[in-house]
Amino acid sequence: MTKTIGTGTLPAMDPSSMPGMTAREMMVRNLITLDPNMDALEALDILLSNRISGAPVVDQDGMFLGVFSEKSCMQFVVSLAYDGMPSTDVQSLIDADPPTIGEETDLLTIAQAFLTQSCRRLPVLDQAGKLRGQVSRRDVMRAVRSHLKAPRKSAAASGLFFSAILSSSERRF
Repeated sequence: MTKTIGTGTLPAMDPSSMPGMTAREMMVRNLITLDPNMDALEALDILLSNRISGAPVVDQDGMFLGVFSEKSCMQFVVSLAYDGMPSTDVQSLIDADPPTIGEETDLLTIAQAFLTQSCRRLPVLDQAGKLRGQVSRRDVMRAVRSHLKAPRKSAAASGLFFSAILSSSERRF
C-alpha cells in the first residue's frame, strides 16, 4: 500500500517499522546555550546572529533551567511597554517548564510530543537534569527521511532466508 505525497509515492508506514532511533542518536550536542544572568538584549543578539529561534539556558554545572526563545523576547517587549524597564536578565524571561525528553526517548514518542506540545525543540536531559542535547522537528524529519530512503534488506540478504533453508534441510523424515 502506498500513499501519494506530492509527485512521488512512499510506502505506508506501519508504526512497528519506525526506526528504533532514540533521542541520543539524533540529538544535536553542540548547542549554543545561555547563562541565566545574561542580559536579555545580549541573548537576543545571540539568537539573531546565529539565526536560531531559541536556546537552552543552563547554570554553570550544566543543569537545565529552561529555554529563552522568540516568545521570551515578545514577553520582554510587552513588559517593557507596560512596566517601563522590566528585569532584563535571561532568567526572568525563560520558559522554566518546557517539555523535555530523555536520551532514550524513541522517535515516534518524540514526533507525538511535537504534535501535542507547542514547541520547536525538545531539550534532551539526563536523569540528573543536565542538558545533553536537543532534538528539533527538523532532526525528526531527517531521521524519518533516512529511514524511508535506506535500502531495504531482502529476507535472503538479512540471513533469515538462509537460516530457514538450513533449518528445513536439517529435518529428518
